[in-house]
Parts: sequence; structure tokens; C-alpha cells
Amino acid sequence: MESAILSKPPLITEISKEFTFEAAHRLPNVPPGHKCARVHGHSYRIEITLRGPVHPTYGWVVDFAELTAAWQPLHAQLDHRLLNEVPGLENPTSELLAAWVFERVSIPGTRVTKVRVAETCTSSCTVFAAEG
Repeated sequence: MESAILSKPPLITEISKEFTFEAAHRLPNVPPGHKCARVHGHSYRIEITLRGPVHPTYGWVVDFAELTAAWQPLHAQLDHRLLNEVPGLENPTSELLAAWVFERVSIPGTRVTKVRVAETCTSSCTVFAAEG
């Protein structure tokens, strides 16, 4: 049976899930003497947001378990690593890490619309899909 919500004009639906990992990095391109030039670690939080149609039977965009499965190969590449050694993350700023994740997560039938990376409880970066 189709939900009354789904019989109205289509809504834009996004889902998000947060993941965590621990890693070290250093920023090789900062000015001389900058503290982030030294190796240091973070407890990273990554939030991945997907957009897609709500399935008329299941009532969801995608099972959150499917998003978790899509994240797992990236987690294996990042967790307890020196991020500078991960191909594509030689200068692992939050901005470049968010873009790196954005480019690598996909689930058929959905579109990644944003990835948020928090390296501390007060500092984060979000990359968005270009409109269109």
C-alpha cells in the first residue's frame, strides 16, 4: 500500500549517517613553524548524506546498512593510518579528506550530496555536490 505522503508531489529526501575513525596526519604545506606540520592525531567523525527517491514499498531512500557497507572499504583505508600515506591524501586537510570521501562513496539509485568531516568537537568542514 502506498503511503499518503508519497502520493503528494515528490519531496526531496536526504538521509545521513555518521561514521568515526582514528588517524594521524601532518599538513606538509602549512607555513614554517605551524603546529599542524608535526604529526598529530584526531578522532575523526564523517557524516555522509545521500539524496534519492523514497522507495514506495520500503519507505526509505536506502537501508542504512547499505550506507554502512559502502563506507567500510574507506574506513579500512583510513582507520589507524597516517593519512599522508593514503593515495590521494598526501596533504590531508579536512577539506581534501571530505572531497576524497565524497568521490569514493556511492550507492546505486542515490546521489551523495554532502560529506562532513569533523576532526575535533569544534572544527569541521563540509563539501557539497554541485547543483545540476
